[in-house]
Amino acid sequence: MDYKTHRSIRSFLPKEVAPALLESIVATGARASNTGNMQTYSVVISRTQEERAALAPLHFNQPMVLQAPLLLTICADFNRFSSWCTLRGAKPGYLNLMGLLAGTTDAMLFAQNMAVAAEESGLGICYLGTTLYSMEAMCQQLKLPRGVVPIVAMVMGYPAEEPQLTERITPSALIHYGSYQQYTPQQLEAIYQPIEELPANIQYVKENSKPSLAHVFTEVRYRPALYAELSGQIAETLRKQGFEI
Repeated sequence: MDYKTHRSIRSFLPKEVAPALLESIVATGARASNTGNMQTYSVVISRTQEERAALAPLHFNQPMVLQAPLLLTICADFNRFSSWCTLRGAKPGYLNLMGLLAGTTDAMLFAQNMAVAAEESGLGICYLGTTLYSMEAMCQQLKLPRGVVPIVAMVMGYPAEEPQLTERITPSALIHYGSYQQYTPQQLEAIYQPIEELPANIQYVKENSKPSLAHVFTEVRYRPALYAELSGQIAETLRKQGFEI
């Protein structure tokens, strides 16, 4: 597969994913690099319409949640590893910021390996960032114990569409050799102007009555006030799940 052609799939065929294929995808996910081979992650797989319907409101009722045959919720999971340590008489102590960052990183690597394996098998996926917006409700719905928090979710199934590639900034804009180099205004213009000039983005700016695409991001899509509010909610949920944050 050419990974430069990856695109998110939001429309799916009414075709089930074979259990053996799903297990193979998870097995491939588990081969991802992780912190000290502790594998502090888990995935809750919602296969039935009823299970996905219960989670749909937490994902803002996006149609693909019900249309896709699979909804995977990937979690940072210190419950399993800590329980094993306790069983052996060891004393775990990972419910802190370092543990959260390590578990989140490992959960995302696990998720991305599964995404790659799914696409190599002819399936399509779409990540759901709404997981963080609904973290506490998701903990309750999925009955996540102490030390387990949802990090990201993805729908998975056989594609019913072939969407166009989404624009990306040029790879050279991502690279810093030796040390980080601050961007000049001229460089920022060169990086973002091609994206700003795409017809879809011009229309997006017009529809939202904003002076620029940057204003659409900061005043419509990802408002700083919303991020501040969600940060407080997430911190509270993390504490309820046992993390000392």
